[in-house]
Amino acid sequence: MSSAPATSPPPDTIPVLLVDDHQLVLEGVRVLLQNEPDLHIAATASSGVEALRQLAAHPEVRVAVVDLNMPQMSGVQLTQAIRASHPAVRIIVLSMFHDHTSVQEVLAAGGAGYLLKNTTAHELTAAVRRVAAGRTYFNAEVGATLLEHLDVPAARGAAEQPATLTAREQEILQLIAGEYSNAAIAEKLFISERTVETHRRNIFTKTKSKSIIGLIQYALKHKLIRL
Repeated sequence: MSSAPATSPPPDTIPVLLVDDHQLVLEGVRVLLQNEPDLHIAATASSGVEALRQLAAHPEVRVAVVDLNMPQMSGVQLTQAIRASHPAVRIIVLSMFHDHTSVQEVLAAGGAGYLLKNTTAHELTAAVRRVAAGRTYFNAEVGATLLEHLDVPAARGAAEQPATLTAREQEILQLIAGEYSNAAIAEKLFISERTVETHRRNIFTKTKSKSIIGLIQYALKHKLIRL
């Protein structure tokens, strides 16, 4: 089942796509969001295939709130498909579980947020706004899961000191964690993309990180970023 607005939303609102194979959950999330003046439910879908059709029909969508556990196409698979075909759409995954494997898979697929289904209306709306602004959002339980499973080689030792980053590198690290592209970082900080790339290489070298996920985990462990 799907739905679309009868009239175009105001230009300053955030168009949202809701995806869940349980109609009751779908309606519950809709109720939580629909009364927020800056949020607009552009469409809903009960499957991954339908969600992709709705995105094609509603190119204005900026945020997709997606159920993790769906038949045929899982939330992780849908996240990968959305990132491939609609890279501007930001994705928040909703789940009953926050095990390390699920959280890692969502991050690796390109998800920008991960919330448990027992979240409050306040937290859900805050997550949508934050993700729409280009940042990431994980609730407390999910953040704790990430911290508990840091991929740090034992050779670094328990007493390892955090990498020393310059003020500019710390700024760029925070924006990388928010999934800003090099071009977006350059525009935001009024520097060239080449300068951003140089800082980015230095950050990865100093933290000995080999991936964005590894970098974020390192930064969380050493309190170098804010989620």
